[in-house]
Amino acid sequence: MAEAARRTLPTYPAPGAHVVIVEGRFYDDLNDMLIAGARRMLEAAGASVEIFTVPGALEIPVAIEIIRRQAAEGRRRADAFVALGVVIRGETTHYEIVSNESARALVALATLEALALGNGILTVEDFEQAEARANPAKGDKGGDAARAALALLALRRGEAA
Repeated sequence: MAEAARRTLPTYPAPGAHVVIVEGRFYDDLNDMLIAGARRMLEAAGASVEIFTVPGALEIPVAIEIIRRQAAEGRRRADAFVALGVVIRGETTHYEIVSNESARALVALATLEALALGNGILTVEDFEQAEARANPAKGDKGGDAARAALALLALRRGEAA
């Protein structure tokens, strides 16, 4: 079966924006690819990038909330967020808990706080699927998550239609 062509999505310039990437680092090579894709997209938009690392996907929403509060207090800058990580199905139900709860928490946080947040936490069956999605030359889900954060930032600023 032929692979479908990807849509051409708009990109949003964000000169001067400061975007915080929070990564749940569990698979070094995969995370490095996600970060490379996100960083490339954000820097091309003119944004500065800061990266925070936490142990896994469940800690990402907590870290984002901590950073958001610090920004609200004027102790840190954060115009938008990108969540990156990889959850690969294993032999137990832990996969479902981590993938469902991290996604639920990110959506709740983003909607309650009106955050410009792109979710790039991959939830996959195996390493091959993860590599295909993380690799900037293939799936570029890190770049996609950064693009989503930039789109929401533009919308929040009133710059998107």
